[in-house]
Amino acid sequence: MQAQQQGWRGRIQALGPGILMATAAIGGSHLVASTQAGALFGWQLIWLILLVNILKYPFFRFGVQYTLEHNESLLQGYQRKGKAYFYSFIGLNIIAAVVNTAGVLLLTASLLHYALPWPVAVPLLCTLILVVCLAILLLGHYRALDNVAKLIMLLLTITTIAAVIIAAGNGMNAPADFVGPSPWQLVTLGFLVALMGWMPAPIEISAISSLWLKAKLRQQAISRKQGLFDFNLGYWLTAALALVFVSLGALVQYGSEQEIALAGAAFAQQLIGMYATTIGDWARPLVALIAFLCMFGTTLTVLDGYARTLNESFTLLGWQNPANHHTQNIWLLAQAASGMALILFFSAALGPLLTFAMTLAFLTTPVFAWLNYSLMAGKNVSSLSLPLKLLSWAGLLYLAGFAVLYLSWLVGLFA
Repeated sequence: MQAQQQGWRGRIQALGPGILMATAAIGGSHLVASTQAGALFGWQLIWLILLVNILKYPFFRFGVQYTLEHNESLLQGYQRKGKAYFYSFIGLNIIAAVVNTAGVLLLTASLLHYALPWPVAVPLLCTLILVVCLAILLLGHYRALDNVAKLIMLLLTITTIAAVIIAAGNGMNAPADFVGPSPWQLVTLGFLVALMGWMPAPIEISAISSLWLKAKLRQQAISRKQGLFDFNLGYWLTAALALVFVSLGALVQYGSEQEIALAGAAFAQQLIGMYATTIGDWARPLVALIAFLCMFGTTLTVLDGYARTLNESFTLLGWQNPANHHTQNIWLLAQAASGMALILFFSAALGPLLTFAMTLAFLTTPVFAWLNYSLMAGKNVSSLSLPLKLLSWAGLLYLAGFAVLYLSWLVGLFA
């Protein structure tokens, strides 16, 4: 019994990188895209969201498993695999770092703007949020990020599940004879691809998780079992919450006469209205705060995670001194400044830019999914069980096939 208690205590103490991954994931993909899927199409896409989470699972797992078994980051593996892969990852990662930072920061500021009792300009709120995030990361580093993420995930999970339980008790909002639009037509292919691109997160989050794990390993020893427990808890929590958000959209907004906003900030405000409708209007300020905290956590993890990958990438290239411990802070500040510049000068086009980022994430997923698999299989194929190998190949075939279908649609083969 004592050994069992010590085992669970060790697993709880090892929690961190998996929860950070969940915090990074539950932003635009869950708070907005998953709920939109339920609001637009009811329950029709719930199986697709579950399927994508299952098929992407091995490739996110490999980021953690590779680091646990070989004590090096995925980026080191990418570099050893070949310059073409490594430079491709760096290029795509720079684009994702700037666009994703701008997107999550603007969405966070919009939620805060909606929640405040007095009007404050969104660009000013973006600046204030950015300053607070930078202060936490520059002064507290990994430990502060770890603690904040766990608190935010706990609050968000409790509140969201409570809202869905109450909504289910109230019954479907849609009339019994309501027939909604079908998602299975070419005109909705762009929405499906964007939804899958960030579900549960962009594939580069696997490399970020690898670096978060290395940071945790510098604080304490983590066994393979403990590390995979942390990853599985965080990953399947994100998958479960994605289904919860779909359910909330389907129960509350599907079939209603209210036009569904597709812009991220506008829909996030509608989402707060959904919570208020189900829990009660008294809960609107509380829910607005929780939604803001959710996006604030995503902003924190996006800033930290991409800065880590950029710093590690250019250190491995030999372009900066690994003994200089301030380079990550420099990348963090540069990333924050670039994201803020994008908000200030291109805010009108930020919606299309986000869609572009989500679509690009999906189209590059098969490449980096194969790369993660090949790194694991090439290092120690015996560490991969037969079910994990079969799931990996099923995921690769599905993701590659859907990417080819989408590209064919883009060039007009199905016109």
